[in-house]
Amino acid sequence: MRTGNKKYFANKYRIPSARLSNWDYGWNASYFVTICTALRICYYGKIVNEKMQLSEIGEIVENEWVETFKIRSDMNLQMGKYVVMPNHFHAIITIGENEYNTKNGTERGMGLKTERAMGCGTDRRDAMHRVSITTKNQFGPQTKNLASIIRGFKSAVTINARKINTNFAWQSRFHDHVIRDENEYQRIQQYIINNPKKWADDKFNHSDDT
Repeated sequence: MRTGNKKYFANKYRIPSARLSNWDYGWNASYFVTICTALRICYYGKIVNEKMQLSEIGEIVENEWVETFKIRSDMNLQMGKYVVMPNHFHAIITIGENEYNTKNGTERGMGLKTERAMGCGTDRRDAMHRVSITTKNQFGPQTKNLASIIRGFKSAVTINARKINTNFAWQSRFHDHVIRDENEYQRIQQYIINNPKKWADDKFNHSDDT
């Protein structure tokens, strides 16, 4: 997108995703994720007067994202800002302390600071001060991490979306970014909020879809 944050968000859709090599994506932290439709087809609706109007499939995306936090209560997930766009989806998701990312009652891999999230109704555990990884490479179960969350979400959307359009498909991968501090969190949150207003300049905005 051509925004004032161009440098920060440059190439955010590049594949493969630039994941941190010694980071367990089940750890207690906040993550910014972006998921696109296959071929960037606008299945989810359209932007009218800088506001998103969801299609039936777009409503499925929103409903399944909300449902994700209900069915994975054991992971202590916290929902940040999200937006369903015509052909992609942005969200902030926080994985809180849970039985899978703690060991003997102590968080593995990082020091964290609790802060109240602006605009959120619950406390967020932010990865604000990294410390030495004391359990390096001893990652938690791979069914209880960010990838498994996104995999389940995409699968649920696909099953229901194909009842409406049999051609529906996601892009095979997704982009993720570990949010490192409160300033990043606020900047990304605002970026998500402003996304519909920036659709006219979005590189994924195909003129024949608007």
